[in-house]
Amino acid sequence: MPFDESLERLKGLEQRIGYSFSDTALLRTALMHPSYSSEQGLDRSRSNQRLEFLGDAILEGVVSDYLYREHPTVEEGELTRLRASLVFETALAVCAKDIGLGEYLFLGKGEERSGGREKNSILSDAFEALIGAVFLDGGVGPAKQFIYDFVINDIDEMSLLKDDKSRIQEFVQREGGRKLRYETDALKGPDHDKLFRSELYIDDRLISEGIGHSKKSAEQEAAKAALRLLCAGK
Repeated sequence: MPFDESLERLKGLEQRIGYSFSDTALLRTALMHPSYSSEQGLDRSRSNQRLEFLGDAILEGVVSDYLYREHPTVEEGELTRLRASLVFETALAVCAKDIGLGEYLFLGKGEERSGGREKNSILSDAFEALIGAVFLDGGVGPAKQFIYDFVINDIDEMSLLKDDKSRIQEFVQREGGRKLRYETDALKGPDHDKLFRSELYIDDRLISEGIGHSKKSAEQEAAKAALRLLCAGK
């Protein structure tokens, strides 16, 4: 999509999200992937990365406020886990796909050819950038409404998108260059009631362990314990 394309096409996205921009340049910036700005010889700051940074902070704040108010007896560690289950990459990519965000992105030719419009990382980043753009254009109220409409209203679906093993894998990948592995062995016991113990390691450091009646369930328990430990420290 050419960057100077008529505003009529972008109005389609505005209609989908129920918000009209006063400054359409903000909307265009939110849709500009770094591959496009680089290809066009533009400064990297012209891409959507700065808006993504802002949108990520706003999203986390609004979701935190919602969870705090809706779960008055839940402890901090569990609130953190609940928030993480809503704002991870795959969940936000689903939100982005729900509004057809991919078709509006400005991508470099290489990203276009490699299916960038469907990549979770690109979609989730653009979704956060869009939140940042709405905030700058309209303030806290419209940004909060956007998050309620397209994230929080689907809270049950978003929080169930991944099991604990998938969540801890994504958590580790966000840290960059770290390695996750499980060591799972059967414990002594009768065949009809066999138990397994799984130890979860990150960079050869033992983080947690879990017990279950199958290797899979033991690893899930280890992953759940690791999430509680690591998210509580965030």
